[in-house]
Amino acid sequence: MDMIFFDNIDKLGRIVLTTVMVYVLIVLVTKASGKRSTSQLNNFDWIVTVMIGSLGASTILLKDIPFIEGVSSILVLYLLQFLVTKYASVSPQFSNFILSEPRIVFYQGQFLPDAMRSERLTRQEIECAMRSQGINDFDDVEAVVFESDAKLTIIPKPTDDPQSTESTISQTIKPLM
Repeated sequence: MDMIFFDNIDKLGRIVLTTVMVYVLIVLVTKASGKRSTSQLNNFDWIVTVMIGSLGASTILLKDIPFIEGVSSILVLYLLQFLVTKYASVSPQFSNFILSEPRIVFYQGQFLPDAMRSERLTRQEIECAMRSQGINDFDDVEAVVFESDAKLTIIPKPTDDPQSTESTISQTIKPLM
């Protein structure tokens, strides 16, 4: 019961020093690895981010894990993420394997219950995404797409202008149908 607030100064010093070193390492490696490490996360990126956080915390708090071993595991994860995402960018088959496909959950005024059930989405979540885009009427929406990064994209109905984005909208929706 006596170690609840303080154990010893050596242990505290090790934790403080390791925290600073792990923090600097993660900031530098995240900066070097590019925007993907901090962008909207798909399932794969999220898993790697959680693992890096866990390894960082373990390296800081567990005295059985030397700094070099913790750093090595963090660097290997960043390297694996780089290699996997690099290969996914050149191989559509691999990309489809590791990333989830976008899915239409609302189309031309109709909620798609099978797609919503499969993605575990509620009507309220779709309505919330619409409101956040300033859209308050279902008639103003062509489609709602549940993206691979778990964001809901609202595609507004095309305007009456023949030069509008109608052809662009159909090109982005057709592959998902």
